[in-house]
Amino acid sequence: MKILGIITGEYGDRHIANIQKYKPSGWVVKKWQAPSSYPLVIDYPEDYIPENLSEADLLLSFGEHRGVAELIQEIAIQTGAKSVIAPVDNESWLPRGLARQLRNWLKEVNVACVTPKPFCSLTESDYLESRFVRISYSDRLISEFAHSFGQPDIRLTIDKTNRKITSVNVVRDAVCGCARFAAEGLLNISVDDAEEKAGLLHHHFPCLASMGKDSDFGDTLMHISGNLLKENINKQVKAYKDIRYFTPGNRSE
Repeated sequence: MKILGIITGEYGDRHIANIQKYKPSGWVVKKWQAPSSYPLVIDYPEDYIPENLSEADLLLSFGEHRGVAELIQEIAIQTGAKSVIAPVDNESWLPRGLARQLRNWLKEVNVACVTPKPFCSLTESDYLESRFVRISYSDRLISEFAHSFGQPDIRLTIDKTNRKITSVNVVRDAVCGCARFAAEGLLNISVDDAEEKAGLLHHHFPCLASMGKDSDFGDTLMHISGNLLKENINKQVKAYKDIRYFTPGNRSE
């Protein structure tokens, strides 16, 4: 699979670096540094796109400016890409209305597009759009990418005797590399502390999703991202947790 990442700054650079480091064999990953400033209205997207862009099957849009979204249809046409992932890790970079428009623009040219919010909610079949809404999709290339990168899937091996994590296997990393980082820090941790530890590791990585309160979630996208990681851990450790119950005594006069 040939992948072209569209970047404008550190956010995209870090994602592409992690993909290039841990990509499956057979993937070719390149990046294009898009312009970082745009006019309010882009009349001719082709004026901002070089003529020698690499051929691609899948585009990853990591633009830190809403203007980048207005270039993607033309980039898909030029590169021959049939699929696009345009994550929403910051509402100011890709507002919800523009994300819907982008999906429609690409549909017009028979290009599949998903806009996971946040990026680490992407699975092989769906992604989050808001707190209670997951959108299903069916696209071979996007699913192939999401098999390796997207919503964190860390598999734990737990010693039933001492209730500690003895090994971790990262089945699906977050695109930024956060899940792999967290997994390394969970070794030999008690199941009682695993969720809290995962949350701290996520914060210290650090996650690059927005720290501003998002109206679709009533929370920051950084917290939503952290919760997705902690939920993955919770499902595996909850059966081993040492839960203590307190029985209230007699009330003293």
